[in-house]
Amino acid sequence: MDKNNKARYIMFTIAFSILLLTNGFQVKASISSINIESEAALLMDAKSGQIIFGKNEKISMYPASITKIATAIYALENTNLDEIVEISEEATDVDGTKVYLVPGEKVTVEKLLIGIIMNSGNDAAFALAEHIDGTMENFEKNINEFLTETIGVEHTHFVNPHGLFDENHYTTVEDMAEITRYALQNDSFRNIFQMKEYDWDGEGWDTTLITHHRLLKGEYPYEGITGGKNGFVNESGYTLVTTAERDSLQLIVVTMKTNLKNVPYTDTIQLLDYGFENFETRKIEQDTVFETEEGRFIAKEDLYFTINKEHTYVTQVTNDGFLSIIDENTKNTLTQFSLTLEDIQTVEMEEAVASEVDETKADSSMHLLIGSFVSLFIILAIFIWQSDKPRGRFFRKM
Repeated sequence: MDKNNKARYIMFTIAFSILLLTNGFQVKASISSINIESEAALLMDAKSGQIIFGKNEKISMYPASITKIATAIYALENTNLDEIVEISEEATDVDGTKVYLVPGEKVTVEKLLIGIIMNSGNDAAFALAEHIDGTMENFEKNINEFLTETIGVEHTHFVNPHGLFDENHYTTVEDMAEITRYALQNDSFRNIFQMKEYDWDGEGWDTTLITHHRLLKGEYPYEGITGGKNGFVNESGYTLVTTAERDSLQLIVVTMKTNLKNVPYTDTIQLLDYGFENFETRKIEQDTVFETEEGRFIAKEDLYFTINKEHTYVTQVTNDGFLSIIDENTKNTLTQFSLTLEDIQTVEMEEAVASEVDETKADSSMHLLIGSFVSLFIILAIFIWQSDKPRGRFFRKM
């Protein structure tokens, strides 16, 4: 290669490299590039419930005010939004962040829920718990029963409705994601969870509430944020729950325990980027039938699962009706579902009834056809018989 050609080649290579770096490649976030500084974090698909990323997801942590997500959904399932709550003196004496309720003030459940989620009002959380269960002892018993039996979490125990520190008040990032996922099924919760501003006209405080969640209010601009709740006490550090949606992919991020105020948000953005750039939710339609040696199994509802956008999957069904979704690229089982065995006798009966109906319809058609031929034959015979008879008086008069 002569000097001129060599120089041209080098210049072309440099120019092409610059072009690729600036325009050609959209580098996707990979799991190896994620650097989570919070002690625990989790990324979950809200539709499927699958965990996309986890760090110390089963380690017990102190939640601080993200506790109020559980308090809110518990209240929504045990009260009506327009119920009136009379504020006790005990509620107004609670430490920490408040919406400055006053003793004897009457406030709706809905307004207290807004004060709990948007402004993290500990007095509002106490007032709601007291309204529902009478005492904090009853609240502790009932909310933990609700968490384990209704939502199904296993590593959470709450002793208060607000998240102020108690060594017996703990959860995990996995459980908090499950609690949030359950709460998102409630329309009223979702409406409050996404609020950014609210005009609060209380007896003790007249102001405009602005959400404390810095992603939700746009301090960290990010497309698709649909809700969030933050928390802090010294013993727990900063905690954060965030929900977001793009292209029908609904994500939940939970981060817990860091002493740096910005870290929950930078961690959350990393995880959201990773989720949105690499994954999608897919669905197996309700009433899809799977055949096995033991019979026919059916999906009684839509079944959602999460998979890498660039991967394919296969399904496997065991003879006892467990459906596995397997990533063909990694050979990993993504999730499993329990299918319903169709009652063979019922299926056979339905098929027999359908066959009998078809036969009846066929018989009816045949009978109608024969009847038509018989009627036509009779009409024809009468016509021939009449044509052979002598003409009557009527014809002679013409």
